[in-house]
Amino acid sequence: MKIVVAPDSFKGSLSAPQVATAIEAGIHLALPDAEVVKVPVADGGEGTMETLVEALGGEYVTCLVNDPLLRQISASYGIIRTDKTPTAIIDMASASGLCLLSQAERNPLVTTSYGTGQLIADACSRGCRHVVLGIGGSATNDAGKGMLEALGCRFLDSAGNELKPGGESLNELASIDTGSMNPLLQACRFTVICDVDNPLYGPSGAACIFAPQKGATPHAVITLDNGLRQFAVCAEAVSGREITYAPGAGAAGGLGAACLAFLHATLKPGIETVLETLQFSRLIDGASLVITGEGKIDRQTLMGKAPYGVLLPARKKGIPVIALGGAVENREELVAAGFRGIFCIQSSPMPLKRALQPHITAENLKQTSAQIIRLLFPQE
Repeated sequence: MKIVVAPDSFKGSLSAPQVATAIEAGIHLALPDAEVVKVPVADGGEGTMETLVEALGGEYVTCLVNDPLLRQISASYGIIRTDKTPTAIIDMASASGLCLLSQAERNPLVTTSYGTGQLIADACSRGCRHVVLGIGGSATNDAGKGMLEALGCRFLDSAGNELKPGGESLNELASIDTGSMNPLLQACRFTVICDVDNPLYGPSGAACIFAPQKGATPHAVITLDNGLRQFAVCAEAVSGREITYAPGAGAAGGLGAACLAFLHATLKPGIETVLETLQFSRLIDGASLVITGEGKIDRQTLMGKAPYGVLLPARKKGIPVIALGGAVENREELVAAGFRGIFCIQSSPMPLKRALQPHITAENLKQTSAQIIRLLFPQE
C-alpha cells in the first residue's frame, strides 16, 4: 500500500514538512505497514525555498538584509548545485514578508522590498546564475522598487532626487536610472513563481486586491494604485516592455512587474513549477491514495493553490486525492473539481489562537488522517 502525502503549510501553525509528518503518523496509526511517501509542496509563498532545498539536497546560506522597515535581520536562502551553474532558491517573504511585521507595523505606503534585492545580490556574488524567486507573502506594494534599488537601480523625482522607500513615493516618480545596476545580473536567468495572475494596477491589481491585507486603508489603496500606474509609465518607457497587464505583474505588490521589466524574468505558476521540479508525477506512480491540504481550503484553492496543483496529475492517473484543511468552505465545488473528499481537521469548537497551536494542529492532522485511512482501507 503506497500513500503519497503532499501538503502545503498550515500558515501560522506548521510548515509543510511538519504537516506531512503529522499525516504520516496518522496513516501509520491505522495502517502500520503502509509505504508513505512524503512530498511537502509549496506554491511560491512562504516555505517554497525550504521545500525545494530539502527535496533537491541543497544548502542554506544566511546573510544580513533589511526587513520591510529597513531594520537589519538575518535571512536565509538556498543554493542547489545539481548542474554546472548553481541555482539560488529565494523566498521573498524571508526578507520582505508580512510575517516579519507586527499588526501595527503593516503599512505598504512605507514598506520596501529592498531586502529581497539584497538576497539576489548575495546569490549572484556566490556564483548563482539562475535565481528561482518565490514572491508570495510580501508586506510591500512598492512595485519592486526597493528590490531594484538594492540591485543598483535609481528611482528619481522631477528634481532628480531619489525617492523615499515604500509605495507612496511612486506617485512622485519621474524617471528610472538603470545605468548602475549590478553587472552580474546580465548573466543571470530569473524564474519567478507565484500563485496569482493579477495585473499591475486597476480594480484587479496589486493595490486594490492585496494592499488591504497588508495594512492599507481605503485611502491608501487609491494612493498605492496611482503609484503603480506611474511606475508602469516610467518602467515601460525605460525597458520597452509592456508590463501592466502581464499575468502576475501585480503579484507581491507589483514586484512581478519589476521582475518582468528589469530582470527579464519568466513568471510561472508556483505549484506547477514546484511539482515539476520535484518530479511529482513520477513520485505518485503506483500510489493508492494522495493526501494533500493547507490551512484553509475553499474555492480559492481551485485558482492555482497547492492542493489543486497536486490534484491535477493524480487525477490524470486515476489516483484518488483527499484534502485536509484547518478551515473548509465550498465543498461541493471542490468535489466537483475532482477531490475524492474534503475534510476539516478540527475535532471540536475552539478559539482560533488555540487551534493554531502547532501541537493542536499536528494532533488533529494525525487523528483525522487515521480516521480516513480506517474508513478507506478497513483491516480485518
